[in-house]
Amino acid sequence: MSTLKQTLRTDLTTSMKARDEVRTASLRMALAAVGEAEVAGKVAKELSDDEVRAVLTREVRKRREAATAFADAGRAEQATRETVEGEILDAYLPAQLSDDELSTIVDRVLTEQNLSGPRAIGPAMKAVREAVGGLADGGRVAALVKTRLAG
Repeated sequence: MSTLKQTLRTDLTTSMKARDEVRTASLRMALAAVGEAEVAGKVAKELSDDEVRAVLTREVRKRREAATAFADAGRAEQATRETVEGEILDAYLPAQLSDDELSTIVDRVLTEQNLSGPRAIGPAMKAVREAVGGLADGGRVAALVKTRLAG
């Protein structure tokens, strides 16, 4: 079992004992998503820490989107709960790169690969995502790559 998955299970037990309903619900939801990812596909498999992080990243993004949708619909209580759930899961992910760090990586990759112009967006995105790993949101990466290649 991956270390991160074990940490999630241990923290779930702790939150259940502490009767922390929001944390318990958030961790149960995250572990359910990990379980679904493990049995997806033709063969069930044990996820690595990186794969568990990818699932958590997806779940955090879902919570942010749901919070925005609830807020736009005037449902502040649900928006707040989604935001809190997202923050709980985000604590299990590595810190995101700052804008300066991300800019440096994008510039380095574009220079190393000699990529320029709008037609290079696809290859540039692939190369930058590999360089960044999961340390920056895809939307931030895409916006920066498009800006650098457009101008």
